[in-house]
Amino acid sequence: MNRGTIQVICGEGKGKTSSALGMGIEALTKNRTVIMIQFLKGCQGRGSLEIMKRLEPEMKIFRFEKCDGFFENLSMERQEEERMNIRNGLNFARKVVSTGECDMLILDEILGLLDQGILEAEELIKLLQSKVDEMEVVLTGKIFSKKIEPYVDSILEINHVKVDNTK
Repeated sequence: MNRGTIQVICGEGKGKTSSALGMGIEALTKNRTVIMIQFLKGCQGRGSLEIMKRLEPEMKIFRFEKCDGFFENLSMERQEEERMNIRNGLNFARKVVSTGECDMLILDEILGLLDQGILEAEELIKLLQSKVDEMEVVLTGKIFSKKIEPYVDSILEINHVKVDNTK
């Protein structure tokens, strides 16, 4: 059996979710099952979610949040509601990881949950340690926590580079 890897796509640049989605599509071409759970996306960008949903049933995509805005812009009361929704998403991720429900699990913007204080690094490490051996896990987010580095097989950092086209 293959040992599943844990991969991180992080950085300030754009394209982290797109890169993870590309990895998921590549897995589909190899007849592997893929689940993507998106965090901190809210209900915004419904158009992009609708396009991604066209990949179903081959790739299952889940969002548990209900609000339209960015988490950090919500009122304290709405943030608390969203924390409960996000916790539901994390509980679902734990179930998927521990049961091996898919070949590849993409946890989109899960690193942002660390930044927002919704998830502790130790809790993420425990989730990663509970995965079945064959499963691949892809984590995305802007900031990579060094605390989880020992549990990760590869890190892809995407940075924003301004190109001077005046030359």
